[in-house]
Amino acid sequence: MSRSRLVSRLCLKAVVVVGILLVGSVATLAASDSTVGEAAETESEATHSEALSAETLPAETLPEVSTAPSATRPTHDIPQIDGAMTIDGQLDEAAWQQALMLTLDFETDPGENVAAEVRTECYLMYDQRRLYVAFKAFDPEPEKIRARLTDRDTAFRDDFLGVALDTFNDERHAFEFFVNPLGIQMDLIFDDVNSSEDESWNGLWKSSGRLTDFGYQVEFAIPFSTLRFPRTSGVQTWGIDVLRKRPRNFSQRLAINPLAREVNCYLCQFSKIRGFEGISPGRNIELNPTLTSARFDRRADDDPNGPLVEGDGTTDLGLTVSWGISPNMTLSGTLQPDFSQVEADTAQLDINNRFALFFSERRPFFLESAELFSSPLDIVFTRNVAAPKWGTKLTGKQGKHAIGLFVAEDEQTNLLFPGSQGSDAGRFDFATTDSVVRYRHDIGSSSAVGLLATQRQGSGYSNEVAGIDGRFRIGSSHSISIQGLTSSTQYPIAVAEEFEQPEDSFDGTALRVAYEYEGREWIAYSTYEDLDDGFRADMGFVPQVDYRFLLAGLKRLWWGSDDTWYSRLELGGDWNRSEDQAGQLLEEESEIWGSLSGPKQLYVNLNVGTREQAFDGVVFDQDYFNSYFEISPSGSFYVTLRANFGDEIDFANVRPGRAIRWAPSIRWELGRHLRTVLSHDYRHLDVDGGRLFEANLTQLRWVYQLNRRTFVRLISQLTDIERDTDLYVDEVDSETRRWFNQLLFSYKLNPRTVLFLGYSDGYEGDERIDLRQENRALFFKVGYAWVL
Repeated sequence: MSRSRLVSRLCLKAVVVVGILLVGSVATLAASDSTVGEAAETESEATHSEALSAETLPAETLPEVSTAPSATRPTHDIPQIDGAMTIDGQLDEAAWQQALMLTLDFETDPGENVAAEVRTECYLMYDQRRLYVAFKAFDPEPEKIRARLTDRDTAFRDDFLGVALDTFNDERHAFEFFVNPLGIQMDLIFDDVNSSEDESWNGLWKSSGRLTDFGYQVEFAIPFSTLRFPRTSGVQTWGIDVLRKRPRNFSQRLAINPLAREVNCYLCQFSKIRGFEGISPGRNIELNPTLTSARFDRRADDDPNGPLVEGDGTTDLGLTVSWGISPNMTLSGTLQPDFSQVEADTAQLDINNRFALFFSERRPFFLESAELFSSPLDIVFTRNVAAPKWGTKLTGKQGKHAIGLFVAEDEQTNLLFPGSQGSDAGRFDFATTDSVVRYRHDIGSSSAVGLLATQRQGSGYSNEVAGIDGRFRIGSSHSISIQGLTSSTQYPIAVAEEFEQPEDSFDGTALRVAYEYEGREWIAYSTYEDLDDGFRADMGFVPQVDYRFLLAGLKRLWWGSDDTWYSRLELGGDWNRSEDQAGQLLEEESEIWGSLSGPKQLYVNLNVGTREQAFDGVVFDQDYFNSYFEISPSGSFYVTLRANFGDEIDFANVRPGRAIRWAPSIRWELGRHLRTVLSHDYRHLDVDGGRLFEANLTQLRWVYQLNRRTFVRLISQLTDIERDTDLYVDEVDSETRRWFNQLLFSYKLNPRTVLFLGYSDGYEGDERIDLRQENRALFFKVGYAWVL
């Protein structure tokens, strides 16, 4: 790169950063007349933190607590007890009479820190090994309580309640523990630095619940070995929020803490609990041996019309060990790990797509402390570790310092080859050693900076990425995030030739800067990204490079009241432009949207826009309309519909088209045991000359929950794509059909003491043959969590 081009790029980046800050200043002026209210919640926070209670509390009984984050929040002393406790939902032990009792006095959504309509009591106490929590949830209409038997982490549409614990009292992360009225567990980690919530984390704890004539009551015990907290023998102070959700006509949130809607942090508004002197996680050693057995049958390549060939059965022993070196540092390792994926990926239509599709990580070893490895760009995506032979991980925090490290040997290498207008992918048999190092340093009350480095090393192949990132909160409503990275990559010659990549070692850089203002009535945001054509993040998910991207947007919010039928209205718009590093347009787009939240958990979003989009040297003018609708007309029935219409590029033949997409979904809960989810995704693309393709994807998920620990599940996914071959430049099949089925029996004593027994099969078809079975599999897994 010439010196003049480098200087010009640096000047451009400086101008963009200044522009982002100016957007923030304008947003601040626009929102200067906003009044104090409830904190604007992230979508995931709203999902897991809504509640109400049953005995009406008059407004004058609300405690005098400021909603300002800098205000002193109440501190409560939590008592220590002796004696055995039985977690059965009865609350009949005498020790509960000694517990700290907190009442959930505030409704924070849809009401704005108004008095709760119903009463909820929370009881807290601890011994040397566990924190004990109990609730009495009163309800004037107990017959309307939503309580179903379901798998853990899937009861968020029921009534539920629980606690969020900031165990380091640093307003960065919180452990969240929720249960529905039948004691079904849900646990998460809330990351206030990145304003995100991780549902994949699974702790080991006990819970129980029961319906009563006044509503319901629950109790649970959280071992200190499940938590992370400062290493001290003295008194500790933790941040706490206590929540209840009561989904009725509106989804209501009840809590012990009022929340200010113009404040962009959640944990900074927690109350405090004080105590925990001398607590210990014990030896905190967990052994998790697994036994996995499977058999895969496939159709022979040299006899496509013959029967399935029975495969050799395989049986593998695995062991994962986790050691809490201290209350705030954990070392884990695994040998011959069982990374089998019992949960089938949600199917997606892969047609007329330019970039790789994203599938979430589901494997427990990688999900543990995953939030620590997150950053503004997806530089760590552990599904790239496809077939690990062994792995080790170290995570923890000491004071303001947090560290994370993992190393794994992968016997199969998956690579993503990104570009400015599309991506390609390949799977290779050569092995790699994959490693990630993460360091984060807390600054002030709610800001942080971090270092991140990744490496993949194999025969003739290497990829290294290193960089710095940070998130800075300015006051209670402004935040700036920034990340800068550099990469160095060397592909094997054969790989480079096949996928048209550089044959010599090459380098690249990436930059991302974002600003956000969150007020009670106004939200403003701006983002700038700059990834050059040599940047690769092979341990991450970065499907596009060789682009510069600028986004600016503004949103206005209106909050409902007792006099309105809606709970929230939004109206917003944004503009974005992206171009490649040579300055050629990739896309320029302007859009406006509006959304409404109302009764029966109604949510409607409408979006209209116009854009110029370039592909393969041609610029296309496009208009579009997107919509989304969801409602729950009853506690057992839930409906969604996505409908999109507009111009779309035919990427296979480089010409304009008109696309339509319909994607309805229904979820039906029949009684306390049976759940059925049926969804369909229909798309077609019309071009000059006729209909290019018509695609249908139907998915059925049927679950019968026998009890809290046991279920039987059926998944069926059918894909059917029809194409007009006369309208394609290259040769394509006129029809593609795939049908996947999976039947699973599951028993879970806890997230890691499990037994799975399952069967799956796959069928394929085209214009020449009808659906024909191509494979089938039988699998069995048993795992046991042994805590020392």
